Amino acid sequence: MGNYIFNGAIYFIAIVLLVVSLIKSRQKTKQALLKAWNSFKNILPMLLGVILLIGLILSILDTNLISRIIGEKSGVLGVLLASVVGSVTLIPGFIAFPTAALLFEGGAGYIQIAAFVQTLMMVGIVTLPMEIKYFNKKVAVLRNVLSLVLSIGVAYLIGLILTIWK
Repeated sequence: MGNYIFNGAIYFIAIVLLVVSLIKSRQKTKQALLKAWNSFKNILPMLLGVILLIGLILSILDTNLISRIIGEKSGVLGVLLASVVGSVTLIPGFIAFPTAALLFEGGAGYIQIAAFVQTLMMVGIVTLPMEIKYFNKKVAVLRNVLSLVLSIGVAYLIGLILTIWK
């Protein structure tokens, strides 16, 4: 029930601010809405593709398997697996968080999800060649290794906080 109230409040605030924007400048508001719509159209194919892929994976993998692989009881191996998957996956943040929610509902643990999202945002194995091109090999590799270590550390810290919070 609390989520519905929170979401409703966010939508209400957005509508109020949109009306204020319309009153202040109808032309700029129209331009902003048009830019937002075009951005949404550009993002939609990728978003739908990832949602379909995650849906397919979650339909194939049952909650018991997800729990065994990256559940709370999977331990260090589950954290490392989630970190590796996050490190080699290239998806934007606005898709990563809904994906994390789906994994959590499927039985994944807090620490494992935190490791996945952290490495997804901070470690770039796929983008490493580009980083090496613009920086140098030493800096790019060092940044990725430090990001991986930091991501795992932050994942355990998030897991500790969320475990205490429950």
